[in-house]
Amino acid sequence: MSSILIKNIRAVDTLIDQTTDVLIEDGKITMVENNIRSGADEVIDGTDLVLMPSLFDMHVHLRDPGFTHKEDVISGCAAALAGGVTGVLAMPNTKPPCDDPEIIRYIRNKAEDTGVDVYPVGCITGGMKGNGLCDYEALKEAGCICISDDGRPVENAENMRKALELSNENGLLVASHCEDLSIINGGIMNKGETSAKLGVPGMDRASEDYITAREMILASSVGARIHICHVSTEGSTAMIRFAKSRGVRVTCETAPHYFMLTDKLLEKRDADYRMNPPLRTPADVKAIIEGIKDGTIDCIITDHAPHAAEEKAVFEKAPNGVVGLETSLAATLTALYHTGEITLKKVIELMCVNPRRILGLEVPSIRVGSTADLVVADLDKKWTVEPEKLHSKSHNSVFKGMTLTGKPMITISKGIIRYDSREERK
Repeated sequence: MSSILIKNIRAVDTLIDQTTDVLIEDGKITMVENNIRSGADEVIDGTDLVLMPSLFDMHVHLRDPGFTHKEDVISGCAAALAGGVTGVLAMPNTKPPCDDPEIIRYIRNKAEDTGVDVYPVGCITGGMKGNGLCDYEALKEAGCICISDDGRPVENAENMRKALELSNENGLLVASHCEDLSIINGGIMNKGETSAKLGVPGMDRASEDYITAREMILASSVGARIHICHVSTEGSTAMIRFAKSRGVRVTCETAPHYFMLTDKLLEKRDADYRMNPPLRTPADVKAIIEGIKDGTIDCIITDHAPHAAEEKAVFEKAPNGVVGLETSLAATLTALYHTGEITLKKVIELMCVNPRRILGLEVPSIRVGSTADLVVADLDKKWTVEPEKLHSKSHNSVFKGMTLTGKPMITISKGIIRYDSREERK
């Protein structure tokens, strides 16, 4: 395995922030000090750049198996690496759904040489139909560390309670897509002024808030952990904050579009701005930012959900979802770091550390002996999102045409350079 020497770089993790040299050998960091002299195979000039632990995105849809015209494991991992991500949780709403150990093994095997640690999420219920529970012991044996019926809720509360109880016994995290389908009732965007103006059915926020509350009550009743996916409302944020103060074992996540954008964008009648949960109101955006700042929200994820252009062509009929792996760090730096809302160490906590800790995975750091899962980033690089240049098969980006500040330049996975923007400029 080749060695890499990174010279004169600002190295930042949750405990350090210093300009130094970093030597990587055999997949590990072997030296962190000034003026390292080494015959390394690769020397990177880190002047004016930042070195940080790689990102882990605990909510992506790789669409493989079954929907590989949208994305597959290989293209999704390429997109991840371009975004500084070396680990993902891959959601189970594939075709067939990820309710069988063989599907878990298929995804893991396909990802083996990509440089991205892909952890397939197993289904809570067979076929994601909400009825019989899956064999969690068998899913775990195949490599599953989390279960979810993401894309839809487990409608029956007793089935969800049993799933939480069994997950405790098997050491699996349960992640919940909080949505009451009877309240949604065909809604395609946030229910409010904009949906009324457009004359389209809206998704009432009560749908998310109600199931968020239900999941925390159920988890508390059996002493289990619950992870609330893609939080988008002021109400859910407040309830999670309260539940944490009462000792409920709840963690949660949000995505950049929920702390940057509002449902006013839907006035364009462009389905690329449709996702589930939907873009909300300025009050929700403010609440999400406050939740990030005070620790209520643990992680920033993408809910990377690729769809082909023809599928997104008709506003009212298009499937929900946006891609995000390649823009998540840039969007977070733009909206939260460069505005002074949070520090760079907080960004690292939200995007690198907390997801891995929640899942019980090794957390990379910039210390001697740590696995070299790292990102070299230019915090001040301004760039405009051009969807056709993204590595994903699909280009349904909510940030299209936006100028963001900050970009991953090099992604290193287990000591190997897996993405290098210098190569793209040649």
